[in-house]
Parts: sequence; C-alpha cells; structure tokens
Amino acid sequence: MSKNKFYITTSIPYTNAPPHIGFAFEIIQADVIARHRRSLKEDVFFLTGTDEHGLKTLRAAEIAGKEVMQFADEMSDKFKELAKILNISNDDFIRTTDEKRHLPAVYKLWEEFKKNGDIYKKKYKGLYCEGCESFKTEKEVVGGKCALHPKMDIKEIEEENYFFRLSKYLPEIKKIIKKGKIKIIPRSKKNEILGMIKGGLDDVSFSRAKEKYWGWPVPGDENQVFYVWQDALPNYISAIGYGENSKNFKKYWPADVHCIGKDIIKFHAIYWPAMLMSADIQLPKEIFVHGFINVDGQKMSKSLGNVIDPFELVKKYSSASSPQAGTDAVRYYLLREITPTEDGDFTYEKFEQRYNSDLAGGIGNLLARTVTLAKKTEFKEKKPSVKIKKETEKAKKESGIFLEEFKFNDSLKLIWDLISFCDKYINEEKPWENGKSALQVVSDVLFALNKISYMLEPFLPETAKKIKKSVEKKESVILFPRLEKTLTKQG
Repeated sequence: MSKNKFYITTSIPYTNAPPHIGFAFEIIQADVIARHRRSLKEDVFFLTGTDEHGLKTLRAAEIAGKEVMQFADEMSDKFKELAKILNISNDDFIRTTDEKRHLPAVYKLWEEFKKNGDIYKKKYKGLYCEGCESFKTEKEVVGGKCALHPKMDIKEIEEENYFFRLSKYLPEIKKIIKKGKIKIIPRSKKNEILGMIKGGLDDVSFSRAKEKYWGWPVPGDENQVFYVWQDALPNYISAIGYGENSKNFKKYWPADVHCIGKDIIKFHAIYWPAMLMSADIQLPKEIFVHGFINVDGQKMSKSLGNVIDPFELVKKYSSASSPQAGTDAVRYYLLREITPTEDGDFTYEKFEQRYNSDLAGGIGNLLARTVTLAKKTEFKEKKPSVKIKKETEKAKKESGIFLEEFKFNDSLKLIWDLISFCDKYINEEKPWENGKSALQVVSDVLFALNKISYMLEPFLPETAKKIKKSVEKKESVILFPRLEKTLTKQG
C-alpha cells in the first residue's frame, strides 16, 4: 500500500541580502511539520529555494559592485548553507534563475494564461514599491510611503506592460477562501484576504520593461521581462516538474501547506490561486502564515544595527562537547518563545534564560541525573508504573494535537511539563535514599526520557538522537553546557 503524500513549501526569499533570523523562523517551522509528517510514515516532499530576479537583487548587486548573476549565486549559496546549519530536512532547493528546471514551468503557465485570454497589453501609470516589488493602490500608501517599507520612496512608474486578468477570478477566489477550500491559518489572515477582495483589486501587471529590470524574457516580446511574482510563485510547481508534467508533479501537487510570512499573503492567497485557476491546475490546500521577529522590541533593520545573523547565533551557542547545542538552541527558542502566527521578539537575555532554564537545566539536567542514578543502582529495566505511563501518554497525545495545529510553542510546553513532572517524581521518591523504589523510579524516568526523545524529534532532531543513545547505553552526555557567563551582546 502506498504512503500518503505530503507536500510542504517555504516561501523563496529574495537574494538581495544574506539570510536573517526571520527566514530562519519560517524554515524551522516548515521543517518541524515535514519531520512530523515523516514520523507518521507519509511520503513527504519539502521544498525551499531562492527568488532571484527583479529589482531588489539587481540594486543590491549594483551597490556591491558585482555582476548580478554572480551576486545571486553567492546569496543563494548562503540560503543553502543556512538550511544545513539549522539541520533542515528539505528534499529540494529551487532557484528561479534555473533555466532547465524553473523556466519551462514559467513559460508553460504563460502560454496557458494567453490561451485562456488572461493576458493583455496596456499602458499603465502607478505607484511602485521596490521593497514589495509591486504596484500599490492609494489605500496602501500612507504619507507617500509603503506601510511595509516606510524608509523607501514610492515611485510613480509609467510604462506599457502585459497584464493578467486577476479581476476575472476574484469572485471565485472569494468563495474558495470563504468556504475554506484553501485553508488560511490564522483565521485573521483569512479575514484580511476577504477584506482585500471586498476593497477591490485591479488586474495585475505581469511584465516589466527589459532595460530597467532583471528577469526572464517574455516569449515573443524582447522588450519585456516577467514580473518577479509571475516568475517566483511557479517555483512550487516547477521544482516538481510541471514544465514536463512529470511523475513528481502528478504525485505531489497540490501542495498541502505553503509556509509564508504575513507580508506576502496577498500574492499567495489571491494572485497564486488565480494563476492556477487560469491554467486549470489544482489549488493548494493550506497557507500557514507566520509573523515577524523583532529584536529588543524593535523591527530589524540595518540602520539600527540589530539584524540577527542566524549563522553567528548558532556558532555562538555551539561547543566542542555539544556541537548540536547551538542549532537546537536556536530551533528551540524560535519554536517555544514565539507564537507561530504572531509577531515575536528576540533578545539575547531571553534566549539565554531559555537556554539555561529549559535546555541545560531542564532536559539536560534530567537526562544527566537519571543516567547517573541508573549507574549507581545497577539498573535493570522494569515495567513502567501506571503513573508514569499515564503522564507520558497524555503528553504525547496532547502535544501531538498541538503539533497538528501548527501550535509549536504549546506542543513544546507540554513536553517540558512532562520533563518537570519527571524531575518532581525523582525529588519526591528520593531513589538515592530508598533502595526498594530506586529501580522502579529510575526505570520509569528512563522510559519517559525515551518517549520524550521521540516527541522531540521534529523540534530538536539531534538532541533527540543524543537522548535516545544515552538512555539505551546508560552513557552520560552533555546536551547543553550551562552558560556560566551571559552573552547579551552579539559577538
């Protein structure tokens, strides 16, 4: 019997700058979902990649004094490296500059749009935000600035472009969103999309003038190149072979979950479904939307000098005795401290508090003291007590429900409640004083630790492996060396 398939994607970040902690948050969340689904024996395909064409990468390359393709290569490599550093289990990495894998799907979609009468050419004048790579309505511009990019000037652009008939599909998209045929998490984002549609949306410009843009050429018109979102959104189908209608495309599409940030919800919940409907392709099932990460209560920005580099963060909290500590500490903080669908705050102080209390002093301490007790009591495995079995089964069931709902912080809280229960159980029973109960207590906690390792696998994969090995071999291991001196400043 074939496995159930599960296709999950992240957004594809622009290659105008190196990765920051905001995208690390997204890709870690997606990784937890992918690992969880694999644990259920599902056939998972997990995609990430980079969005490379458009003005943002072109401008960044010019500032760096580099040829644009060279600059995009360098930035794309950094995102690939980030996936390795964070122990991300992606199955593929797609680049929108890939002529063999990506371009055929973009061209095929374009031909479908044209065939259905959804592409036309007209002169257009509008307000353009280079940060969003999109035209803005007057409602979206406040004080001459885009709300999402207040430090960038809105430019008035007038040119002749190809347009996509978005308006043709809005009534049907409204019904689809309302009925939950595309489920949007959280519900507030569903309401936001319905509000956008109600407020009125125009047809969207799907090309740009070649002389001031970077992108794939529009077939049959050498003066125009594809608009960045017309090029970027098809990555979800190009990577699985839509261009040649491959087995993977037939097998994995439609996507089960698109994981994205809140700033690009319009493109994924309105533009993308319209494009798919025009080409007669099935729609994705769910769009999971996360918030932004602020630093010390402020929005991350280069000018404030508060951009958190995930590479440096991992490096800082790793050690020779515990190389996985930095990676899993970053994963743990982002998943536990930040509510998945809301804006969250990063501070070094909070990070180190979580590290010492939950990781070093929580799971790390429980494992160390239990293995030490096992050695002292000449351990022999005993049948788990009703008490410990009940607590572990409860934690497994309830944390699993939260995990299914993408409530990662709530799921982890329940696992740490079980860790606290085990600590309390040892303290109350005092196995070092009572020889009769020692074997049972130690056996119970080792049983719980084994179950905890399975529960932690999607969240902290390397830590879970170390716990499992330590329990099996009764070998002491340092999971997270305690931070004796705080490192509240970066560096």
